[in-house]
Amino acid sequence: MTTQDPQQPKMTGSSEKDLQEESPVAASSQDMEISKKSIIREYAEALVIAIILALTIRVFVVQAFKIPSGSMIPTLMIGDHILVSKLAYGFQLPKDCEFQVSFPPVTCFSSEIVLSFDPPERGDIIVFRYPEDENKDFIKRVIGLPGDTIQIHNKQVIVNGQPLLDEGFTQRIDPGIIDGRINPRDNLAPLTVPPESYFVMGDNRDQSLDSRFWGFVRMDKIKGRAFLVYWSWNGQGAWTDWIRWERIGKLIE
Repeated sequence: MTTQDPQQPKMTGSSEKDLQEESPVAASSQDMEISKKSIIREYAEALVIAIILALTIRVFVVQAFKIPSGSMIPTLMIGDHILVSKLAYGFQLPKDCEFQVSFPPVTCFSSEIVLSFDPPERGDIIVFRYPEDENKDFIKRVIGLPGDTIQIHNKQVIVNGQPLLDEGFTQRIDPGIIDGRINPRDNLAPLTVPPESYFVMGDNRDQSLDSRFWGFVRMDKIKGRAFLVYWSWNGQGAWTDWIRWERIGKLIE
């Protein structure tokens, strides 16, 4: 005859059932933890991919710029935000400093075009590195192409012996304001544009620092061609006029 230890609990069917029911609960908790980690990982991967995609587009395809001055009035206004195609003239390998963030800014060197498309045409509006300080970007209109002879006489631009017709995109200060004075920039002896270089000017001819002052723009300094105003901020006058709605989505010509 066997005796049962009164201190030892007896395993009943009910207690066995309770233990079996606890196991799925623990497994479910683990699954939820794994699911949370999976969601976080998916969001992190999506964020990394988005950042890489944005950087790739900015470096190789299109870049946004803000117009800070009136040198391109009336074509571009102060406060215009524009898009520039970096594939307009060819596929460029970016400079090392385009991937760096530093203070003070690092010195940048020219990009290398590894696949050329159509070269800039007369009338194109281009963004380029300012020849006297490559950490600054300028925007101007192409006036002279490689091999062209450029001359300016009393503000009249002459290309290859022919006056450059006023195509409606240039602006000058009211002659009454400057009393008809002719500045040194308003006369330029004939000069020939070198190979792989361009003569550029601002549309606001009397208020533009351009090739008349510092010379030509080399092809390897050109970042791309401006093609669209995607936002325009005035910030002056009544608050209802702060946004130039009529300029948003305007193609740049």
